[in-house]
Amino acid sequence: MDFKTMYEQKKTTAEEAVKVVNSGDWVDYGWCSGVPVALDAAMAKRLPELSDVKFRGGILMWQPEIFKIDNPKEHMTWNSWHMGGIERKAIAEGFSYYAPIRYSELPRYYRDLAAPCRVAMFQVAPMDSHGFFNFGPNASHMAAMCERAEIIIVEVNENMPRCLGGHEESIHISKVSFIVEGNNPPMACMGAAAPATEVDQAVAKYIVNEIPDGACLQLGIGGMPNAVGSLIAKSDLKDLGVHTEMYVDAFVDIAKAGKITGSRKCIDKYRQVYAFASGTQKLYDYLDENPECMSAPVDYTNDIRQIASLDNFISINNAVDIDLFGQVNAESAGTKQISGAGGQLDFVLGAYLSNGGKSFICMSSTFKQKDGTVKSRIRPTLADGSIVTDTRANVHYFVTEYGIVNLKGLSSWQKAEAIISVAHPDFRDELIEEAEKMHIWKQSNKR
Repeated sequence: MDFKTMYEQKKTTAEEAVKVVNSGDWVDYGWCSGVPVALDAAMAKRLPELSDVKFRGGILMWQPEIFKIDNPKEHMTWNSWHMGGIERKAIAEGFSYYAPIRYSELPRYYRDLAAPCRVAMFQVAPMDSHGFFNFGPNASHMAAMCERAEIIIVEVNENMPRCLGGHEESIHISKVSFIVEGNNPPMACMGAAAPATEVDQAVAKYIVNEIPDGACLQLGIGGMPNAVGSLIAKSDLKDLGVHTEMYVDAFVDIAKAGKITGSRKCIDKYRQVYAFASGTQKLYDYLDENPECMSAPVDYTNDIRQIASLDNFISINNAVDIDLFGQVNAESAGTKQISGAGGQLDFVLGAYLSNGGKSFICMSSTFKQKDGTVKSRIRPTLADGSIVTDTRANVHYFVTEYGIVNLKGLSSWQKAEAIISVAHPDFRDELIEEAEKMHIWKQSNKR
């Protein structure tokens, strides 16, 4: 049977497709910009008839229609691999929960351990001449998830970029149960990054000074990594490579500035490798059909062994706060889940194993509360309930606008001294007093 005939036989409406979902089912909703739209609207109409439907997804870029039904917690739970603002509100409403996991382990979790999703529904690019639907900029764990799904429903979006890869970046029509032609909404954009603040720029300068020609980059999301990217684009650095979890706008700017060639990469030479991508339309336009960019599953991009095999690997990530023991929290405010573990620890570990590699955890030294009070992000101990994303044994470089310190291998008093040295000056005496109480401060330390 030819693929076009198969396509017509499997094509249906969103309303018909969602009838396969029953009470108690696990339903996967894709990832990031691949979350369904037409199917979601139809699912929201069906959901009030059902109970205990367990949805899985992550990095929501818009509020799904299923969140908007009356009393959603009576009908569903949303189980997220990575939280955002939309999901934080759903937690407060009692129907959303975070599923903590190292992001690199997600494909294996689907294949070996997870409750099989009975139904998977997500957006894809139009079918190619070989019968494949591309996952767009969302390869991540999608192939592994589809292997365990009983019923796979794809929603075709003509605006979805076709992101080239090499493995696990698409699904063949023979494995698809139903095809829905959606309304072709534009790609969901995160919006352009806010202009870099003076703090962002100060942190970026410290980090860029540590990057050699030929380095391989991983950038996290946020103002500081973007500021680093902007500074790199304007720098004299050359022959850079990319191997990252999330592909962001900053990489497009660096590439268009001629800084990225990938010529010195030990693996995937000349290619920019990523697990998923999200940003502005310029990012999606750049990735579309671009053979220089390689969409790959997250158990490849975030595999410590792959990261370690790339010389001069540079990992740059944000954090919420750090304590004087060197424990980094990058995902919660006390017990309130903000985002997720993601792949930060994968890159912290992998970069340090790389020949010449460095990982950087960066943050502003302070933050301002709603009442205008300024607080230090460097704390004596993490707040009760805060999650330790990166343990004190794993953190390499720590950076604020007041400096950069290498925390590897330091004794507890050395670590406290180094961390306090890059705290805001207004809080240093207070932090020293707390360090003394915790017996991690020597009188010979410089004050």
